[in-house]
Amino acid sequence: MGIHLYDYQTTLKSRVTLSGVGVHSGKPVSLTFLPADADTGIVFHLMGAGGRELRALASEVGSTDLCTLLGDPAGAHIGTIEHVMGALIGTGVDNVVIEVDGNEVPILDGSAIQFVEAIEQAGIETLGAKRRYIRVLKPVRVESGASWAEFRPHGGTRFEVEIDFASAAIGRQSLAVDLTSETFRNEIARARTFGFMKDVEPLWAAGYALGSSLENSVVIGDDGRVINMEGLRYPNEFVRHKMLDAMGDLALAGARFIGCFRSYRGGHRLNATALRRLLTDQTAFEIVEATRRERGRSAEMIAVNAPVYAPWVL
Repeated sequence: MGIHLYDYQTTLKSRVTLSGVGVHSGKPVSLTFLPADADTGIVFHLMGAGGRELRALASEVGSTDLCTLLGDPAGAHIGTIEHVMGALIGTGVDNVVIEVDGNEVPILDGSAIQFVEAIEQAGIETLGAKRRYIRVLKPVRVESGASWAEFRPHGGTRFEVEIDFASAAIGRQSLAVDLTSETFRNEIARARTFGFMKDVEPLWAAGYALGSSLENSVVIGDDGRVINMEGLRYPNEFVRHKMLDAMGDLALAGARFIGCFRSYRGGHRLNATALRRLLTDQTAFEIVEATRRERGRSAEMIAVNAPVYAPWVL
């Protein structure tokens, strides 16, 4: 039985711009999506750093403290990329240049839905080059205390995420999703980032969360209740947002994966560690692309040679 996945790479039909503030810097920032050629991948163009470009790849991750950051935290970098990366993998966009006039992606409403709407506004164009996938061949697992994350072979792209917080507002939540554009938009994209009121002052003192507010975060008060007047967008919005983060972090593989990613009490650091563990084990995956489709049948996936400069070679 074949795998129902896209055969060809995509980009955007036109450019589109969004503006907001950085959740950590608190500074205004604008982001523009630009169409790109096949095999460009996702590239951040830092307007304020002399035009420096950073490819959205696991090899470029410079920090996973509070967010995923590409580049040098003390030099040219772009932070809080996980939501825009989640939107790109969720909508099926392979190639795009992202111009940013700051060092942080705008937080917008704390979810990925406005990125999704901007991508829909720009339109998605199919290119002539085949899309390559990373197919997981064997289980790969990493652990950190009680937390763990793993990749397992699977016939599609699946995420199974479980969280467990002492807070009564969150508790233990789990979610499993087979990734498609529809499931991403309807079940994941609107889930907002969240935090605890008790953590705000220490974060401010450390120079973080300066742009955080009830407009872009779900906040849990000292009494263990959600203090946002509008409440939650989903009863289990917390685990849905953790899944959004995982999707965005794993988009840094440089190609989509065919397999199942599972995590328990995960986060940016664990996601990055699991991805690096997979990509550094040449026996754990292969690069595949779709064969020619026959009428009424799904395409089969066949292994292809990966060039030595490929992003998935770490």
